[in-house]
Amino acid sequence: MGMIGIGLMGHGIAWNIANAGYGLTILDHAGNQPVDDLRGMGVTVVPSIADVVRAADVVVLCVTGSPQVEAILTGANGVIANLRPGTVVVDCSTALPESTARMAAAVAEAGGEFLDAAMTRLPQHARAGTLNLLIGGEAALLERVRPLLETFSENITHIGAVGSGHLMKLMHNYVSLGFVTLLAEVAAHGQKAGLEMQTLVDVLAQGGGGGAALQRISPFLLQGDASSMPFVISNAAKDLGYYRQAAEASGVQRAIADAVGTTLDAEVSAGHGQDYVPKLAALLKV
Repeated sequence: MGMIGIGLMGHGIAWNIANAGYGLTILDHAGNQPVDDLRGMGVTVVPSIADVVRAADVVVLCVTGSPQVEAILTGANGVIANLRPGTVVVDCSTALPESTARMAAAVAEAGGEFLDAAMTRLPQHARAGTLNLLIGGEAALLERVRPLLETFSENITHIGAVGSGHLMKLMHNYVSLGFVTLLAEVAAHGQKAGLEMQTLVDVLAQGGGGGAALQRISPFLLQGDASSMPFVISNAAKDLGYYRQAAEASGVQRAIADAVGTTLDAEVSAGHGQDYVPKLAALLKV
């Protein structure tokens, strides 16, 4: 197995793949989390994409977005240039469905196979091996690689054709991040009005405001701890931007998505892109 992208999510995925006994080769990259623990598990760290591809029959990608995926796949010494016939590319990144379809076609032309396997949940779930995976691609190919995917996931849902997994991820993240952004704006209002945050959280939890979004933002509202949702605002803005592009391409309404995206974009422009999303509750007070 090979993997490219050992960041906050990718490190947990790699740990579970190695822990399940798979031989794993990963790309050495400045954006990786520390990999000493992976080395200790027998994971091989190599300096080039070509080295990863030559060592693997399945290559997992877990990078920021479509530009990174396209560069890794189609670059001069990238995955496709070194692909062996029959190699499977599994893209766990967050990406634009149109780009995904083009990349899948390019992989197929080179003799490989492709699945988009978009993830939901957070880095702590990646490490626990309890991610949700949204799969786009051939059902038969999914069944072939399911044992590998099950090493780092709890729920695997086949959405449909190539690109549909990534589209479903964008829809999911729009809803999830939209809920958290809405709650942050309400909390900022409540704080300025002098309301107790515990009371706000209790009222929302007892009514229509309860759910995963409230659970994720509550530690920041109550203790100032944003680490329960270790997802930075710049990535949230990127995901909303992707959703808005996909909605525009489909010709559907996106006014609410535009409002959420504009809110996130403004915080990135103000220099808060590396803050975790729950901190919006403080930033939106200004």
